[in-house]
Amino acid sequence: MIIIYEPEGSEPQPFDAGRGKLRASEIQIIERTADARWPDIKEAAAEGSIHAMRVIVWAIRKRSEPTLRFADFDPFEGELRSRLDAREVRAYAEDILKEYGENPDDLAAAFDELRDAAYDREDTDAAIADVTAPKDPAPAPEPESLPVHAYKELETVSPSGG
Repeated sequence: MIIIYEPEGSEPQPFDAGRGKLRASEIQIIERTADARWPDIKEAAAEGSIHAMRVIVWAIRKRSEPTLRFADFDPFEGELRSRLDAREVRAYAEDILKEYGENPDDLAAAFDELRDAAYDREDTDAAIADVTAPKDPAPAPEPESLPVHAYKELETVSPSGG
C-alpha cells in the first residue's frame, strides 16, 4: 500500500507501507498510537480511514524527523489517500480475471477501477497484460526411454528368435 500525502500547494509525497517496508518497532508504535492491531490498521488505511493513514505516515515520517509528534502531524481532509502497490495490483488483477473473465464488459470495467486505485498505472497495465496473456500449454512429456539394461537385452536377441 502506498499512502500519498499531498498538502495544498505541495508536491505529492508517497509513503510505502507495503509488506516488508516497515520495521517491527514502527508497527508497534503504529499499533500503540492507533490502539488497534496492524492487520486492522492496514485494512482501514486501504479503505481510506484518515486515522489509519495518518498514523502510518506519521510513523514513516519519524524516520527523517525523529522528534515529530503525532499531534503535530495533522493533515487536512483530502491530503491523504491510499493507493495499491505493484504486488497488490497483481493480486487484484488475478482475482478480477477469475471473477469477470467470462464477461468482457465487466472485466474491462473492473480493470479500469483497478487502474484508478493503483499508485502506478504502468505497473497496473503490465499486471493486466500479464494475467490476460494467453498461457503456453504445458510442454508435451518426453517419451519414456528404456532403461540401459533393456537395450542390452534387445541387442542379444537375434531377429531369427535365437
